[in-house]
Amino acid sequence: MSEARTGQVVVVTGASGGIGRATARAFAARGARVALLARGDEGLAGAAADVERLGGQALPVPTDMADPDQVEAAAAHTEAVLGPIDVWVNVAFTSVFAEFSDISPAEYKRVTEVDYLGYVYGTMAALTRMRARDAGTIVQVGSALAYRGIPLQTAYCGAKHAVQGFHEALRCELLHHRSKVRTTMVQMPAVNTPQFDWVLSRLPEAAQPVPPIYQPEVAARAVLYAADHPGRREYWVGGSTMGTLIANAVAPGLLDRYLARTGFASQQDDRPQEADRPANLWSPADGKEGHDYGAHGSFDSRSTHRSAQLWCSQHHGALALAGAAATGALVLAAVRGRNRR
Repeated sequence: MSEARTGQVVVVTGASGGIGRATARAFAARGARVALLARGDEGLAGAAADVERLGGQALPVPTDMADPDQVEAAAAHTEAVLGPIDVWVNVAFTSVFAEFSDISPAEYKRVTEVDYLGYVYGTMAALTRMRARDAGTIVQVGSALAYRGIPLQTAYCGAKHAVQGFHEALRCELLHHRSKVRTTMVQMPAVNTPQFDWVLSRLPEAAQPVPPIYQPEVAARAVLYAADHPGRREYWVGGSTMGTLIANAVAPGLLDRYLARTGFASQQDDRPQEADRPANLWSPADGKEGHDYGAHGSFDSRSTHRSAQLWCSQHHGALALAGAAATGALVLAAVRGRNRR
């Protein structure tokens, strides 16, 4: 572990559960000082205990990412207690699983304010401080759905598309100014997080991630790597992400029809739905249930801890060299073969 990374000051939004929770743990394991931003008291307390147990320093900061004043106050509090922010990770989100016609304007607005504007507000708070020092990294946690919309998630997909455009535009501005502040984005696959237990859903069956499903630790490793190597504009996690984005680039119309045929059933399963299940759109799910959800959802038995595609994304330079070497060897062998004739 490098001395520079030991004691890093890291802000993780949405840190009470899922990818945010796993990411906070990953930074803590190498001695970071981690500010944990989320709404739920139980989840924040659990995340803080995780960070301390793993050797980091925790600073839980109750924050609604849809409120720019709260986000700015959280950033100021973080620097006052922990010191200058080195890494800011935007993860917090909410959603509504329903057809577009079944989502109210207020619900749509709330999802957009958290999932898109929450990233904007977090980036504003981080960048104000980082640009003054000309140092720091901002990681936007995205999704394959930042490029490819799917049915039953119009609000979430729209917000992720907005984050993608925002990220690209901001990156260009930083490059124009030759800023040493870096921003990168990590596009995620389906992940086994508690969101499927607490998302506001109007589906007839229980919501589920579209297989293949990855454990949140896979996502956290990707975020950690991106934070350490922010020169790349984005990283893809999971073969499903790569396949989806390539298919969407090559044959988007065919993918429209495929998702129209399969996208409804693939996002639902036959688990029983509880009538009084929590929904975290307006208030934290743990406030109603009174317990800490943690990082994992209900799909441990169907989730994988590995992503070969993530490894390839992190070693694309070596793979390119290996590919070039293999191509050169084949060409040389072909030339020698012709010369022997």
